[in-house]
Amino acid sequence: MKDILGQAIHNYHNGQTADKLWINNQYGPREEMPIEAYFRDEDDMPDMEWLAMNECRGEVLDIGAGAGSHALVLQERGFDVSALEISPLAADVMQARGVKKVIVADIFKYEDHRYDTLLLLMNGIGLAGGLQNITTFLDRAKLLLNKGGQLLFDSSDIAYLYEGKLPDTGKYYGELNYQYEYKGQKSEWFPWLYVDEKTLEAIVTEAGWDMEVLLEDEFQQYLVRLTLAVS
Repeated sequence: MKDILGQAIHNYHNGQTADKLWINNQYGPREEMPIEAYFRDEDDMPDMEWLAMNECRGEVLDIGAGAGSHALVLQERGFDVSALEISPLAADVMQARGVKKVIVADIFKYEDHRYDTLLLLMNGIGLAGGLQNITTFLDRAKLLLNKGGQLLFDSSDIAYLYEGKLPDTGKYYGELNYQYEYKGQKSEWFPWLYVDEKTLEAIVTEAGWDMEVLLEDEFQQYLVRLTLAVS
């Protein structure tokens, strides 16, 4: 699979800023993904990301770390943070930017260490791809968390995209497919998930977790903390 996102991040870091990164979808025209968003400093991050970083505790694993912006902020604050990324090119950029602990791995296969906080930002839970995979991800998280550990992630309810009439496709409306496009190259289509609070809470409760909503905004975006329920 072509590492389109990693290539865009790598090129941008090395001063090649003229080319745009596009995201193709199956519900409308393609959209530009500003590459500089992966290189934000703390002052340019939204309140939801600030709060998530403020809620981190202990040893942190930043999952899907991109160019390492959140890991760098946490590192600066004195946290023992590891940045996990499936893209070798993005991992190279993180190391060049000063992230001390970089792990190149697929989160669904990684189980080398345990942490106190698992952090997934920029709709991080989207990597589950579909509702049925949330439980699979949560089972993986159990292997990666110390006793008393927490997951912090954001998502959003995208019902607004359908202007009040949800599609009758037989699948959940937040299960979408995307494709990166950069410098004439396209990635494979990949699944991505946006999940509303009510649906998420039902799934995580069934899987044995407690869910606390830390913040929600006017755009139906929200930040949650999951902890294992005490039996």
